[in-house]
Amino acid sequence: MTQPITITEEEAFKPKHTLFEAWRMFVRNKAALAGLFMLLVIVFVALFGSNIYPVDAFDMVGPPLTPPGESGFWLGTDYLGRDILAGIINGSRATLAVGGAAAFCTVVLGLLIGASAGFYGGRVDNILMRVTEFFQVLPPLLLAMVLVTLFSPSLITITIAIGVVSWPGIARLTRSEFLSIRKREYIMAERAIGSRNRRLIWKVILPNGMPPLVVASALSVGSANLFEAGLSFLGLSDPNIMSWGLMIGASREYIFVCWWGITFPGMAIFFTVLSISLIGDGLNDAFNPKLRER
Repeated sequence: MTQPITITEEEAFKPKHTLFEAWRMFVRNKAALAGLFMLLVIVFVALFGSNIYPVDAFDMVGPPLTPPGESGFWLGTDYLGRDILAGIINGSRATLAVGGAAAFCTVVLGLLIGASAGFYGGRVDNILMRVTEFFQVLPPLLLAMVLVTLFSPSLITITIAIGVVSWPGIARLTRSEFLSIRKREYIMAERAIGSRNRRLIWKVILPNGMPPLVVASALSVGSANLFEAGLSFLGLSDPNIMSWGLMIGASREYIFVCWWGITFPGMAIFFTVLSISLIGDGLNDAFNPKLRER
């Protein structure tokens, strides 16, 4: 007669990947490392750029429409004579702050709703998924514009608006991971030893379903940056706080005589989103065993 196999609480929870394995695969990806390097440079500029180049982004420091490289202005001046380089340096803080905070709101809302729907199922799942579908069918940018217009345009309002319109994708992905994991043997073992629902959700199922969620969360930062730039371009931002989208929107009427006023802030947005996308692809390769041999 065979003896029953006893499974301890520590043995029941076995994550699919270790952080060391994921990091080892990530550093082998040259494109992901390039993206990480670019993002670190952008973050460094946002944190310390104003100390290295102490010029106020709103000060009229030179002749209007000065081309790049002339009169000591590396990237030129806009139609008001404001330094484009100073605008990019100072605007990076607001752009990155809103993008990161909005992505955090997106991930938190998506995890809470998706985890609840996938774990409890039944009526809870039906109600939460109907709410998710309602937000999915609405145009995200249009809904964000309405929310920002209804309230005063500020960084907090923009952050909340982006988070409100962006969470459905994370919620659906989280739900699918919970649905595929909750019936597995080690989850049954955790239930058998008396684990509560809170532990099962946050300490067992979620860590095992994190790889695709980490990738989606990283990419949501880039999407949030694009949303912020779009709202600022349309004039739905705080005019007293410099951002890359605000710079592009302010110079759009002068695109033929001041191309640098749009090109350089646009390149800053491009490289920021590109770096985050490269990091997201690297995380996907690191966490997905099917892609590790590429």
